Amino acid sequence: MLIFQGISPRRRLPSGRAVTIGNFDGVHLGHQALIGRTVTLAQQQGLKSALVTFEPHPRAYFSPQSAPGKIQGLRAKAAVLAGLGIDELWILRFGQSLATMSAEDFMQKFLFESLQAKELVIGDDFRFGARRRGNLELLQQASGQFGWRVHCINAVHAGGERASSSRLRALLARGEIREAEALMGHPVFLSGHVIHGKKLGRELGVPTLNIPVPRSLLLSGVFVVSVSGLADAPIAGVASLGHRPTIEQSGRLLLEVHLFDWSGDAYGKIVQVTFHEKLRDEARFESLQSMTEQMHLDIQQARQYFSQHVH
Repeated sequence: MLIFQGISPRRRLPSGRAVTIGNFDGVHLGHQALIGRTVTLAQQQGLKSALVTFEPHPRAYFSPQSAPGKIQGLRAKAAVLAGLGIDELWILRFGQSLATMSAEDFMQKFLFESLQAKELVIGDDFRFGARRRGNLELLQQASGQFGWRVHCINAVHAGGERASSSRLRALLARGEIREAEALMGHPVFLSGHVIHGKKLGRELGVPTLNIPVPRSLLLSGVFVVSVSGLADAPIAGVASLGHRPTIEQSGRLLLEVHLFDWSGDAYGKIVQVTFHEKLRDEARFESLQSMTEQMHLDIQQARQYFSQHVH
């Protein structure tokens, strides 16, 4: 999968495209219906399949205080999209220029001139352009001018409810990993580089991999996890995802993973951390000793989980 950033109307790309557009946070079953239709149309028509998404979420630009937390990082999102067969991922920086761009200019300069869109696949609630004026009807009206066909995909329901990113966020906020996994149709995971930390875990006898994650990530707490990218098979472990309130007050969000029965040099490597079950919320401890005692209890619970479940 090729990844592009920004709108480049002067770079007229070869070949036409089947295009789907949205935030795709979580890439849940509803998103996958859009993506599946896009990939199928591209294959049938001999086109490239392209997915257009925005970074940051538009609501984070217009009202940062009430912006929704991120379900996954961009690297994890890209990994899922590549697995679904998308040829091209277009990441548009959502700032002033895009926020004030008219729906007509977005269609003309990006969808038509840059992407050469031939097939457009959108959800029934899709809006675009300044003041959210662009919609299904406008895209259909422009089909004569730009020569594309528009396909509207109705909402997908799972478990009797509409599959949506807001529903998925609610599940993750409550730590309901299995329910979230069912709505996503794939495991809940994060990807990132292993970085050097303060080595405190090693001093306490619980060495960890330190992985930076997006600041606005929704998920937090202590989890049973497995890690891919360091060995032929995933390695079981336990992870803390949060702001480390006992250790520092920087406000930085960090994923710390303690692996079971593994040792080696992981610095600089890209790993995938898959979440299986939430054990507890993040907590602030009065001392390092009480924190260490709780860490060992977490490890015991996580090992017990793996003794009862096969992944």
